[in-house]
Amino acid sequence: MAASPGWPAESGRAPRRGSRSPDPFHHICCVRSARRSGEEPVSQSIEPSARRTQPTVLKFGGTSVADADALQRLARLVRRAYQSTRTVVIVSALAGVTDALLTAVDAAATGTGDPKRPRPELDALIERHQAIATRLARPQGAAGLGIALARARAEIAELLNAIAREPERRPALRDEIAAYGERLSAALVTAVLGAADLPARYVDARRCLLTDAAHGRATPLFPQTEEHTRAELAPLLDGELIPVLGGYIGATPQGVTTTLGRGGSDYSAALVGAALGAREIQIWTDVNGVLTADPRVVADARTIPALSYAEAAELAYFGAKVLHPRTLQPATDHGIPVRICNSRAPGEPGTLVTAQGVGRVGTVTAIAHKSGITVLQITSTRMLGAYGFLRGLFEVFERHRTVVDVVTTSEVSVSLTVDDAASLPQIIAELRPLGLVAIESDRAIVCVVGEGLRTTPGIAARVFATISDINVSLISQGASRVNLTFVVDNARAREVVQRLHAALFALEPADLDTAAAAGERMP
Repeated sequence: MAASPGWPAESGRAPRRGSRSPDPFHHICCVRSARRSGEEPVSQSIEPSARRTQPTVLKFGGTSVADADALQRLARLVRRAYQSTRTVVIVSALAGVTDALLTAVDAAATGTGDPKRPRPELDALIERHQAIATRLARPQGAAGLGIALARARAEIAELLNAIAREPERRPALRDEIAAYGERLSAALVTAVLGAADLPARYVDARRCLLTDAAHGRATPLFPQTEEHTRAELAPLLDGELIPVLGGYIGATPQGVTTTLGRGGSDYSAALVGAALGAREIQIWTDVNGVLTADPRVVADARTIPALSYAEAAELAYFGAKVLHPRTLQPATDHGIPVRICNSRAPGEPGTLVTAQGVGRVGTVTAIAHKSGITVLQITSTRMLGAYGFLRGLFEVFERHRTVVDVVTTSEVSVSLTVDDAASLPQIIAELRPLGLVAIESDRAIVCVVGEGLRTTPGIAARVFATISDINVSLISQGASRVNLTFVVDNARAREVVQRLHAALFALEPADLDTAAAAGERMP
């Protein structure tokens, strides 16, 4: 790919710290609007001593950056945060953009069609960003972004052409193309904040988040990520600037673009927050926080005022869509509160996640479920009195980078669940020498979560009495002490969750209001 001004010269490689590669959007991201006569910029109207040294990280999901109205709300929220604390902004791609890019990748992988054919899907994607910039950014910022968008469109088209020509590079090319969603979103948000007289600065997230080379689900390299994040962002924060980064994306130490997996922008926010010792990580989405159940299943699901890290981790892992499953670990390790808020209703307190989960009411906090589960049962008399059997079994899943959710064992069998079936045929083939493998598809995991499960007797009896006419398997309790997990037929999962919610959440709304008032509200 030919180098273009302001963009990395080599496809797939992010500019490394200390390199001479210019910031892709530097020429538009320092532009701020002309102020009205006599009006001070926000950064100069606040005494430095009044702004907390520890930054607050604000992450905005796809629906919170979906259109011009959403970005205006975002600017107001960033302004509010910036008035009292140093602020870092992490953004997802605009709603639907990542899906559109990956659909284009899949189509290109078939190798059909003229490589030079028009690509209306790219034109629509670029025009969507440009239309928002034209409405919200100052003319100079919109024009600069327009130039960058045109270059991005040409580069994406060239990368799509390479997909068919270079099948061995498809995983890396897929990540690089997908990364444009967050990169363009971050540039657009920076221009919008600049037009609102907020001193925003675009930062290429690939200069901060270093990962391994597992394309599509890369694992961060934590010491390097902390070092690079501090080096990139601390000087900007010291200069009273607002760094704006795209979530979801990173790069290998060699500069090759990677992604953290779908929903990884939350994880990006947690990694940045941990590296900077943030006072709080805020996840801005389109719901009022974490709910007691999936509202698509339970119509009267309620917002949970506060959660412990352990509760939130279980809910995220077992189906709550508001948080990425890996988000909590960096926050837990550094004791950073995580707040989940609704960008469309910023006055709502949301859900605050801390070590203790203050302000909770009741024994059970929430019910999560995950559909589309496959159960594997491996039976072998070789387990009797043998050591090393389980190690060999789980090494199969490790080789195929497949996560196991629930595990139960007996003297001669192991039952476990997986929700990623991509490598299942290969896994089953490698398991067969270990024993007889039985497969059950179309299952669902149901997880009852609550700190009260640690100390309250009779919860399991109450749960299973409520669904006594429904077949249950793989019952697991005790590993984390805050959940009771079991497996049911996929077709009965909704009914199970609805029954349990009705039985376990008998509090009246007034009681929940009291609990919410006890929790800490938005600063």
